[in-house]
Amino acid sequence: MLTRLLFCLALLLPLSSAHAGPWQQTLSDARGQTVYFNAWGGSQEINTYIRWAGAEVKKRYGIRLVHVKVTDISDVVGRILAEKVAGKTRDGSVDMIWINGENFKAMKEAGLLHGPFVKELPNDTLVDRERLQVDRDFTVPVEGLEAPWGVGQLNLIFDPQRTPEPPTNAASLLAYAKAHPGRVAYPMPPEFHGSSFLKQVLLDLTDDPAPLYNPASEADVARVTAPLWRWLDALHPVAWRRAGAFPTGSSHMVQLLDDGEIDLAISFNPQDARAKAAQGLLPAGARSLVFDMGALTNSHFLAIPYNSDAKAASKVVINFLLSPEAQARKADTDIWGDPAVLAMARLTPEEQALFKTAPALCKSVAEPHPSWMTALEKEWNKRYGQ
Repeated sequence: MLTRLLFCLALLLPLSSAHAGPWQQTLSDARGQTVYFNAWGGSQEINTYIRWAGAEVKKRYGIRLVHVKVTDISDVVGRILAEKVAGKTRDGSVDMIWINGENFKAMKEAGLLHGPFVKELPNDTLVDRERLQVDRDFTVPVEGLEAPWGVGQLNLIFDPQRTPEPPTNAASLLAYAKAHPGRVAYPMPPEFHGSSFLKQVLLDLTDDPAPLYNPASEADVARVTAPLWRWLDALHPVAWRRAGAFPTGSSHMVQLLDDGEIDLAISFNPQDARAKAAQGLLPAGARSLVFDMGALTNSHFLAIPYNSDAKAASKVVINFLLSPEAQARKADTDIWGDPAVLAMARLTPEEQALFKTAPALCKSVAEPHPSWMTALEKEWNKRYGQ
């Protein structure tokens, strides 16, 4: 009991000393501010969760949270860059942004991010940095410029009643597609799930993944990606609609799976199958699998643009989204199902009890350097673009 008490007191010390004065000032400055949160708007579950968060920060902190629903975050990054080129250092159109990977890299290199700010957040002390790779984003050092929010792992959703022996690597997936024409699909890059699927397949096919974790050179791209293009050349003639059309994203694939048009849907949420089945969007027995080599894994983050006039309120919102209450709600498969980034051992028993489930993540495969996604999307469009 004494050990537990000392541990809890240790967790409170940063807030009571280093955080207390500055954070109280941040809370005061945040009251009455409006935060324009630019985030993907393609999921009803996520949109509902963000509405809940908006109601909570309004009630608790006097902050108005506006969810600006976007299809492609890169468009938002382009808008912020245009504001910087125009010399707009105040009153930016974006106060908070949901990013990772190549979009984070682009914003960091262009000086579009406020910070470092993450260590200012009291709830940052709860983040599980031992288990999760949240200090690097697709190999790029985060350096306090974005706060981790959740974890994604590429997985394939299937119905075991219809597909009792699903493929678990690139070779068996191609063999399955040839044996079941029209039953395998993937979204068209640069849609996130489509581009991620290409990376997962490439990592499974390559004999030497080392170059993928360094900036892509022209010579490396041609050599390393050659097996992927041979694989896609063989897949497309037997793919859904013979690759003359592509699903628009993960939600569309889930719908096609539920309708019986395809046998495998791509998701980046390891709890998606369970969540969608609970919501009646998939058969009750729907399951997910990852490749034998492991699942392509990354964290997704929240950041603040350099020219936001609501920096204080954005920090308060991000800190709330890192709270045990908000993380537990996000992880609930009845609500969203996105895994938490908190270390359970750092939470009190009461906080741990908020989590209905705390599933172990699958074996992980790190994301390649962001330049490889750009290279893959460019070459894919040249070969297969419509």
